[in-house]
Amino acid sequence: MSAERNGQDAPEAREGDEEITVRDPVSAPDAEGRPRRATRRFPLFTRDTAPPEGGGRAAPGDAPAPARQWPILAVLLTVGLGLLLTALDLFRLGTLLIGVALLAGSVLRWLVPDVGMLAVRSRFTDIVTYGVLGTAIALLALMAQPKPLLEVPFLEDTLHFTVSS
Repeated sequence: MSAERNGQDAPEAREGDEEITVRDPVSAPDAEGRPRRATRRFPLFTRDTAPPEGGGRAAPGDAPAPARQWPILAVLLTVGLGLLLTALDLFRLGTLLIGVALLAGSVLRWLVPDVGMLAVRSRFTDIVTYGVLGTAIALLALMAQPKPLLEVPFLEDTLHFTVSS
């Protein structure tokens, strides 16, 4: 669309200048004539997404692929080991290791500026999500029966209240 069709006055044409076009009704050309957004309104359709903060490579670009993504690989390998231990009938140790891996992911997301694919959302959201899930899984692993390592009295009362014999 040209500027005239958007209800705007056409810029004065100078010799050798091309006509400035506008891509959509909420963009306008900048000083060099390239279309840019003139409003803070979001477009009707999103064409791409912004990468999460800290989503860059965790190692230089010339490093091999696994080295560039070491934070997510460390968390995934630890979770995989925890799942293997759980499958080998070491339930408490395996699930505790899964919770610790998520807590480690939360700490990595907080301390390391570029964590690669471990960055999924904003830094704050990732830290809270990994931290809450890791804490919940670790606490549940410690409270698992038989012989729980951590006893929470009000949970036992809740169980007796909901399941009566």
